[in-house]
Amino acid sequence: MYPTLALYIDGEFIDASRTARAQDVRDPATQQLLGQLPWAETADLERAVQAADRAWRQWRRSSPMERAAVLRKVGELARLRVEEIAQAITLDNGKPLAEARAEVLNSAEHAEWNAEECRRIYGRVVPPRDPAVRQLVTREAIGVCAAFSPWNFPMGQAIKKVAAAIGAGCAVVLKGPEESPSAVLALAQLFHDAGLPPGVLNVVWGVPGEISQHLITHPLVRKVSFTGSVPVGKQLAALAGAHMKRVSMELGGHSPVIVFPDADLDAAVALLARLKTRNAGQVCVSPSRFFVHRQVYPAFLERFGQAIAGVRLGHGLAPETQMGPLIHGRRLQAISELVDDALSCGGELVTGGQRLEGAGHFYRPTVIAGVPEHARVLCEEPFGPIAPVMPFDDTEEVIARANSVPFGLASYVFTESIKTATRVSEGLEVGMVNINHSGMAHPELPFGGIKDSGIGSEGGTETFDGYLVTKLTTQI
Repeated sequence: MYPTLALYIDGEFIDASRTARAQDVRDPATQQLLGQLPWAETADLERAVQAADRAWRQWRRSSPMERAAVLRKVGELARLRVEEIAQAITLDNGKPLAEARAEVLNSAEHAEWNAEECRRIYGRVVPPRDPAVRQLVTREAIGVCAAFSPWNFPMGQAIKKVAAAIGAGCAVVLKGPEESPSAVLALAQLFHDAGLPPGVLNVVWGVPGEISQHLITHPLVRKVSFTGSVPVGKQLAALAGAHMKRVSMELGGHSPVIVFPDADLDAAVALLARLKTRNAGQVCVSPSRFFVHRQVYPAFLERFGQAIAGVRLGHGLAPETQMGPLIHGRRLQAISELVDDALSCGGELVTGGQRLEGAGHFYRPTVIAGVPEHARVLCEEPFGPIAPVMPFDDTEEVIARANSVPFGLASYVFTESIKTATRVSEGLEVGMVNINHSGMAHPELPFGGIKDSGIGSEGGTETFDGYLVTKLTTQI
């Protein structure tokens, strides 16, 4: 059920038997050994960059129709292989199989959407002041891109970078997540089988610091795309800035939820309970600070606590499982510390608050009421199944509280008032606002944040912006 892991360089798969270093990959639900992940050495990284540079100089001149054909084939193959890819994701990532399937199918949509949209990368003709002059603005592929994708959505995050870069005419060296590598390997296999020329996509694994230092400072690399934590993102952005490399950064979030007294409480509770426990809360746009109007605070807290308490934990391959384990022991420890701190600050435990006994990294989804503003869980991105719930009285007050952190990725608002929805959506300092539902993951929509949550967007027509340069040609 679990694939043989490999590097993918210049069209060749290189397994652990051919590398000097490798690491164990384990199931976070059982700690069972799944496989050996080969690490790239400096020579492997150099080979990948050189292969990407050679390939890009041909791929940039390819027809958009050729790029679209490859991307469409990737989408088609992903749909055909959804079960095998999803099962491997569940094994090394822990998320329930249904969530893994949804991730693969969403990745297929991204490939298919980029296949169509890359045919619409237009320039323009600018009317001249002198009729003898012709002025053209064209958009060209930036070159070799270094991409770094995370473990929480190992296929969904990688495809956003790879499909946009390849659709724009670039080549990519992708460092996938060592914790959950099977999906990125599957992605490389999809592009390989779809007929992508060797070198246009390369996949490496290893020591993150070694890889980022080599790729970002390499003179042939012209663009850096990273999805991950704020501290690491800032380090990589600073390194890229020192070498004048363009960056796209999709970093952490701390998504406020605002529930007004006219909201449909049952609908809000059902949606928020599902979103909070999705991927065990290890989602950058997971709802993580719950502000509920005092008029409906007791009713919301009771219903939400019951919904969270009823979530079934277990191995992701079990059909009854609704929430799987955390990715590793470090995340389990971090969640435990945040819960302990919130309770010591005066928060009241509604449900959860403890790990499950056994080998897996399971932590019960947790609701804590009345958490004070100075608690760590309200200041740091929790990235786990913790829901602090606080009352509010005034719209302007809650907007200010929602904006009080340096993050600005996603938010959720529940109200039946158009006036309230408009005021709050305009006032929130975030890149994405969801009103009475959650709808951010579609490929035709831009996904990104502001403030410490990042630079640029992935998805939508904006997805190509980071992979294209603008050239003016003026001719007489």
